[in-house]
Amino acid sequence: MYGVGIGWRPEISGFVAELPGLRFTEVIAESVPATGPLPAQLTALRDRGVAVVPHGVRLSLGGAEPIDPARVRRLATAADRLGAPLVSEHIAFVRAGGLEAGHLLPLPRSREAVDAVVANVTRAQAELPVPLALEPIAALFDWPDDELTEAEFLTEILDRTGALLLLDVANVYANARNRGTDPAELLDALPLDRVAYVHVAGGDEHGGIYHDTHAHAVPEPVLDLVTALCARRRPPALMLERDGAYPPASSLLTELDAIAAASGYPAVT
Repeated sequence: MYGVGIGWRPEISGFVAELPGLRFTEVIAESVPATGPLPAQLTALRDRGVAVVPHGVRLSLGGAEPIDPARVRRLATAADRLGAPLVSEHIAFVRAGGLEAGHLLPLPRSREAVDAVVANVTRAQAELPVPLALEPIAALFDWPDDELTEAEFLTEILDRTGALLLLDVANVYANARNRGTDPAELLDALPLDRVAYVHVAGGDEHGGIYHDTHAHAVPEPVLDLVTALCARRRPPALMLERDGAYPPASSLLTELDAIAAASGYPAVT
Protein backbone atom coordinates (compact mmCIF):
# COMPACT_ATOMS: atom_id res chain seq x y z
CA MET A 1 0.00 0.00 0.00
CA TYR A 2 1.89 3.02 -1.26
CA GLY A 3 1.31 6.15 -3.30
CA VAL A 4 -1.74 7.12 -5.34
CA GLY A 5 -4.40 4.63 -6.40
CA ILE A 6 -7.92 4.51 -7.78
CA GLY A 7 -10.92 2.39 -6.91
CA TRP A 8 -11.53 -0.58 -9.19
CA ARG A 9 -15.02 -0.49 -10.63
CA PRO A 10 -16.29 -2.61 -13.56
CA GLU A 11 -17.07 0.51 -15.62
CA ILE A 12 -13.41 1.67 -15.53
CA SER A 13 -11.68 -1.68 -15.06
CA GLY A 14 -9.77 -1.41 -18.32
CA PHE A 15 -8.49 2.06 -17.45
CA VAL A 16 -7.39 0.94 -13.98
CA ALA A 17 -5.64 -2.17 -15.33
CA GLU A 18 -3.55 -0.07 -17.74
CA LEU A 19 -2.12 2.36 -15.17
CA PRO A 20 1.60 1.56 -15.19
CA GLY A 21 2.49 3.02 -11.79
CA LEU A 22 -0.50 1.68 -9.85
CA ARG A 23 0.48 0.10 -6.52
CA PHE A 24 -2.92 -0.38 -4.93
CA THR A 25 -6.63 -0.34 -5.66
CA GLU A 26 -9.88 -0.96 -3.82
CA VAL A 27 -12.91 -3.04 -4.75
CA ILE A 28 -16.39 -3.03 -3.23
CA ALA A 29 -16.28 -6.17 -1.09
CA GLU A 30 -19.87 -7.20 -1.76
CA SER A 31 -19.11 -7.32 -5.51
CA VAL A 32 -16.35 -9.91 -5.09
CA PRO A 33 -17.79 -13.36 -5.86
CA ALA A 34 -17.41 -15.85 -3.02
CA THR A 35 -16.82 -18.70 -5.48
CA GLY A 36 -15.97 -19.08 -9.14
CA PRO A 37 -13.64 -16.93 -11.19
CA LEU A 38 -12.81 -13.38 -10.23
CA PRO A 39 -13.07 -10.65 -12.89
CA ALA A 40 -10.11 -11.17 -15.22
CA GLN A 41 -8.73 -7.62 -14.93
CA LEU A 42 -8.96 -7.74 -11.14
CA THR A 43 -7.07 -11.03 -11.13
CA ALA A 44 -4.43 -9.53 -13.42
CA LEU A 45 -3.88 -6.61 -11.05
CA ARG A 46 -3.53 -8.95 -8.08
CA ASP A 47 -1.15 -11.21 -9.96
CA ARG A 48 1.13 -8.33 -10.95
CA GLY A 49 1.51 -7.34 -7.30
CA VAL A 50 -1.03 -4.52 -7.03
CA ALA A 51 -2.53 -4.54 -3.52
CA VAL A 52 -6.33 -4.99 -3.75
CA VAL A 53 -8.37 -3.90 -0.71
CA PRO A 54 -11.98 -5.09 -0.23
CA HIS A 55 -14.10 -2.14 0.93
CA GLY A 56 -17.32 -3.18 2.66
CA VAL A 57 -20.56 -1.21 2.58
CA ARG A 58 -23.09 -3.58 4.20
CA LEU A 59 -21.77 -4.77 7.59
CA SER A 60 -23.62 -2.05 9.56
CA LEU A 61 -20.94 -1.83 12.22
CA GLY A 62 -22.87 0.92 14.00
CA GLY A 63 -26.12 -1.02 14.25
CA ALA A 64 -27.66 -1.87 17.61
CA GLU A 65 -27.94 -5.53 16.59
CA PRO A 66 -24.87 -7.78 16.36
CA ILE A 67 -23.46 -7.90 12.84
CA ASP A 68 -24.48 -10.78 10.59
CA PRO A 69 -21.78 -13.50 10.75
CA ALA A 70 -22.45 -14.42 7.12
CA ARG A 71 -21.56 -10.90 6.00
CA VAL A 72 -18.33 -11.03 7.97
CA ARG A 73 -17.45 -14.38 6.39
CA ARG A 74 -18.12 -12.86 2.95
CA LEU A 75 -15.70 -10.03 3.71
CA ALA A 76 -13.10 -12.49 5.00
CA THR A 77 -13.48 -14.61 1.86
CA ALA A 78 -12.95 -11.56 -0.34
CA ALA A 79 -9.75 -10.76 1.56
CA ASP A 80 -8.49 -14.31 1.14
CA ARG A 81 -9.33 -14.49 -2.57
CA LEU A 82 -7.65 -11.17 -3.33
CA GLY A 83 -4.62 -11.67 -1.09
CA ALA A 84 -5.58 -8.36 0.53
CA PRO A 85 -3.28 -6.66 3.06
CA LEU A 86 -6.34 -5.30 4.92
CA VAL A 87 -10.08 -4.69 4.59
CA SER A 88 -12.15 -1.59 5.31
CA GLU A 89 -15.70 -0.72 6.37
CA HIS A 90 -17.71 2.29 7.53
CA ILE A 91 -18.57 3.61 10.96
CA ALA A 92 -22.28 3.77 10.15
CA PHE A 93 -25.44 1.70 10.18
CA VAL A 94 -27.43 0.55 7.17
CA ARG A 95 -30.21 -1.52 8.80
CA ALA A 96 -32.34 -1.56 11.92
CA GLY A 97 -35.28 -3.65 13.03
CA GLY A 98 -35.01 -5.76 9.89
CA LEU A 99 -35.28 -2.75 7.57
CA GLU A 100 -32.59 -1.89 5.02
CA ALA A 101 -31.85 1.82 4.61
CA GLY A 102 -29.97 1.44 1.35
CA HIS A 103 -27.61 4.17 2.55
CA LEU A 104 -24.83 4.73 5.06
CA LEU A 105 -26.43 6.49 8.04
CA PRO A 106 -24.58 8.47 10.72
CA LEU A 107 -24.44 7.48 14.37
CA PRO A 108 -25.15 9.65 17.38
CA ARG A 109 -21.79 10.48 18.94
CA SER A 110 -22.72 8.94 22.27
CA ARG A 111 -21.03 6.55 24.69
CA GLU A 112 -23.71 4.00 23.90
CA ALA A 113 -22.96 4.23 20.18
CA VAL A 114 -19.23 3.82 20.87
CA ASP A 115 -19.98 0.62 22.80
CA ALA A 116 -22.13 -0.72 19.95
CA VAL A 117 -19.46 -0.02 17.33
CA VAL A 118 -16.69 -1.48 19.48
CA ALA A 119 -18.69 -4.66 20.07
CA ASN A 120 -19.39 -5.16 16.36
CA VAL A 121 -15.84 -4.30 15.28
CA THR A 122 -14.49 -6.78 17.80
CA ARG A 123 -16.82 -9.47 16.45
CA ALA A 124 -15.65 -8.75 12.90
CA GLN A 125 -11.97 -8.69 13.80
CA ALA A 126 -12.24 -12.15 15.36
CA GLU A 127 -13.24 -13.59 11.95
CA LEU A 128 -11.13 -11.49 9.58
CA PRO A 129 -7.74 -12.77 8.39
CA VAL A 130 -6.29 -9.26 7.99
CA PRO A 131 -6.48 -5.88 9.80
CA LEU A 132 -9.64 -3.77 9.58
CA ALA A 133 -9.66 -0.05 8.74
CA LEU A 134 -12.69 2.05 9.72
CA GLU A 135 -14.02 4.95 7.64
CA PRO A 136 -16.07 7.82 9.13
CA ILE A 137 -18.80 8.83 6.70
CA ALA A 138 -20.05 12.10 5.22
CA ALA A 139 -23.16 12.85 7.26
CA LEU A 140 -26.00 15.03 6.03
CA PHE A 141 -27.17 15.57 9.62
CA ASP A 142 -25.96 15.25 13.21
CA TRP A 143 -28.03 13.68 15.94
CA PRO A 144 -29.04 16.04 18.77
CA ASP A 145 -27.25 16.06 22.13
CA ASP A 146 -24.00 14.46 20.98
CA GLU A 147 -21.78 13.59 23.95
CA LEU A 148 -18.49 13.51 22.05
CA THR A 149 -16.79 15.50 19.32
CA GLU A 150 -16.15 13.67 16.06
CA ALA A 151 -12.46 13.31 16.90
CA GLU A 152 -13.19 12.01 20.40
CA PHE A 153 -15.75 9.56 19.03
CA LEU A 154 -13.39 8.17 16.38
CA THR A 155 -10.34 8.05 18.63
CA GLU A 156 -12.14 6.12 21.36
CA ILE A 157 -13.36 3.53 18.85
CA LEU A 158 -9.86 3.15 17.38
CA ASP A 159 -8.22 2.94 20.80
CA ARG A 160 -10.61 0.32 22.12
CA THR A 161 -10.50 -1.89 19.01
CA GLY A 162 -6.97 -1.40 17.72
CA ALA A 163 -8.47 -0.82 14.27
CA LEU A 164 -6.85 1.35 11.62
CA LEU A 165 -8.36 4.54 10.20
CA LEU A 166 -9.50 4.97 6.61
CA LEU A 167 -9.59 8.76 6.42
CA ASP A 168 -11.77 10.23 3.69
CA VAL A 169 -10.70 13.85 3.19
CA ALA A 170 -13.72 14.45 0.98
CA ASN A 171 -15.93 13.43 3.92
CA VAL A 172 -13.94 15.71 6.23
CA TYR A 173 -14.49 18.58 3.80
CA ALA A 174 -18.19 17.82 3.30
CA ASN A 175 -18.93 17.59 7.02
CA ALA A 176 -16.99 20.77 7.83
CA ARG A 177 -18.64 22.73 5.01
CA ASN A 178 -22.14 21.62 6.04
CA ARG A 179 -21.47 22.28 9.74
CA GLY A 180 -19.68 25.57 9.16
CA THR A 181 -16.49 24.36 10.84
CA ASP A 182 -12.80 24.23 9.90
CA PRO A 183 -11.77 20.85 8.42
CA ALA A 184 -8.16 21.40 9.50
CA GLU A 185 -9.26 21.35 13.14
CA LEU A 186 -10.40 17.74 12.73
CA LEU A 187 -7.09 16.77 11.12
CA ASP A 188 -5.28 18.25 14.10
CA ALA A 189 -7.42 16.24 16.55
CA LEU A 190 -7.28 12.83 14.84
CA PRO A 191 -4.67 10.08 15.46
CA LEU A 192 -3.09 10.40 12.02
CA ASP A 193 -0.54 7.73 12.89
CA ARG A 194 -3.41 5.22 12.62
CA VAL A 195 -4.29 6.10 9.01
CA ALA A 196 -4.07 3.07 6.71
CA TYR A 197 -5.01 4.97 3.55
CA VAL A 198 -7.03 7.96 2.39
CA HIS A 199 -10.04 8.44 0.13
CA VAL A 200 -10.23 11.49 -2.14
CA ALA A 201 -13.44 12.26 -4.02
CA GLY A 202 -15.59 14.95 -5.55
CA GLY A 203 -19.01 16.27 -4.67
CA ASP A 204 -21.66 18.83 -5.49
CA GLU A 205 -23.71 21.39 -3.60
CA HIS A 206 -27.46 21.54 -4.07
CA GLY A 207 -30.25 22.54 -1.75
CA GLY A 208 -27.72 24.40 0.35
CA ILE A 209 -25.95 21.14 1.29
CA TYR A 210 -22.69 19.78 -0.05
CA HIS A 211 -23.09 16.13 -1.09
CA ASP A 212 -20.19 13.68 -1.30
CA THR A 213 -21.27 12.20 -4.62
CA HIS A 214 -18.17 10.39 -5.94
CA ALA A 215 -19.55 11.47 -9.33
CA HIS A 216 -17.87 14.87 -9.71
CA ALA A 217 -14.28 16.00 -10.11
CA VAL A 218 -12.26 16.49 -6.93
CA PRO A 219 -12.58 20.21 -6.04
CA GLU A 220 -9.61 22.40 -5.17
CA PRO A 221 -10.55 22.68 -1.46
CA VAL A 222 -10.33 18.89 -1.12
CA LEU A 223 -6.94 18.86 -2.86
CA ASP A 224 -5.85 21.63 -0.47
CA LEU A 225 -6.95 19.39 2.40
CA VAL A 226 -4.81 16.57 0.97
CA THR A 227 -1.82 18.92 1.07
CA ALA A 228 -2.69 19.99 4.62
CA LEU A 229 -2.95 16.36 5.72
CA CYS A 230 0.38 15.43 4.15
CA ALA A 231 2.04 18.42 5.82
CA ARG A 232 0.96 16.99 9.18
CA ARG A 233 1.65 13.31 8.47
CA ARG A 234 1.74 11.87 4.98
CA PRO A 235 -0.40 8.72 4.78
CA PRO A 236 0.87 5.52 3.15
CA ALA A 237 -1.57 5.77 0.25
CA LEU A 238 -4.32 7.94 -1.24
CA MET A 239 -7.10 6.70 -3.49
CA LEU A 240 -9.39 8.45 -5.96
CA GLU A 241 -12.99 7.32 -5.41
CA ARG A 242 -15.29 7.43 -8.41
CA ASP A 243 -18.66 5.67 -8.36
CA GLY A 244 -20.70 7.18 -11.14
CA ALA A 245 -20.83 9.60 -14.09
CA TYR A 246 -17.45 8.25 -15.16
CA PRO A 247 -15.58 10.83 -17.26
CA PRO A 248 -13.16 10.16 -20.13
CA ALA A 249 -9.83 8.57 -19.28
CA SER A 250 -8.07 11.91 -19.78
CA SER A 251 -10.15 13.47 -16.99
CA LEU A 252 -9.41 10.61 -14.60
CA LEU A 253 -5.70 10.97 -15.38
CA THR A 254 -5.92 14.68 -14.61
CA GLU A 255 -7.51 13.95 -11.23
CA LEU A 256 -4.90 11.31 -10.37
CA ASP A 257 -2.10 13.70 -11.32
CA ALA A 258 -3.67 16.42 -9.15
CA ILE A 259 -3.79 14.07 -6.14
CA ALA A 260 -0.18 13.10 -6.73
CA ALA A 261 0.86 16.75 -6.91
CA ALA A 262 -1.09 17.63 -3.76
CA SER A 263 0.39 14.74 -1.79
CA GLY A 264 3.94 14.69 -3.12
CA TYR A 265 3.67 11.10 -4.33
CA PRO A 266 4.76 10.01 -7.82
CA ALA A 267 2.10 10.00 -10.52
CA VAL A 268 0.68 6.63 -11.56
CA THR A 269 0.31 7.68 -15.21
